[in-house]
Amino acid sequence: MTSNQTGAKWISELLEGHPDRIHDAFRMSKRIFTDLLRKLEVDHELQGSRRTSSREILGITLYILAQRGSFRLTKERFQHSTETISRYFSKGIRSLPLLSIDIIKPIDRQFRDIPAEIRYDSRYMPFFKDCVGAIDGTHVDARIPVEDQVRYIGRHGTTTQNVMAVCDFNMCFTFALAGWEGTAHDRRMATRTKGSFPTTAGGHGGGKRKRRKNSGSRKKGRRRRKRGQGGVALL
Repeated sequence: MTSNQTGAKWISELLEGHPDRIHDAFRMSKRIFTDLLRKLEVDHELQGSRRTSSREILGITLYILAQRGSFRLTKERFQHSTETISRYFSKGIRSLPLLSIDIIKPIDRQFRDIPAEIRYDSRYMPFFKDCVGAIDGTHVDARIPVEDQVRYIGRHGTTTQNVMAVCDFNMCFTFALAGWEGTAHDRRMATRTKGSFPTTAGGHGGGKRKRRKNSGSRKKGRRRRKRGQGGVALL
């Protein structure tokens, strides 16, 4: 590690340079990076050390996540030892789930009001007056220890994690469930989330809010599935 361009200098260059540079490195804009850093520092006690700032710790964390970077590549980029990179990545990655608790949540956890998108649209009202959002799942690539890989191998033969998420009618996420093995069925995931959200995927489970029946919509859904198209479930 002999380069004069330390990680701190590199991040300063990104923040002062062309917007594409920081987006390519961290997959976010300058404003989002600085807002995220401030939020983690103020609300979730992300702190640096005598030699490394909290800004660099966040940079290390985002670089590894955005670039799928190994510790070996990251230590060259930031000019730190492997042990230091590992320690700061662990510190940064622990702060992000704490942030998600503040952000990924419904505005009104009791869902007392009917969403305006349904209330004032005769196509959906009153059939979907109890609908609180839409739910869908996706698979993301994951690096899994060899001894645990079998249950994470999905339909395409790669190791993945099954992620389920809910968004409201403003396209804001209100619930997310990550970490399930790629072979996990949505029904199994939904059963385990009982009590975390007022309903479950595809009407499975015993949530308090249920989907309203609408024969026209159900027929359209069947036609879409016959054509091989996927879709999201309304909650």
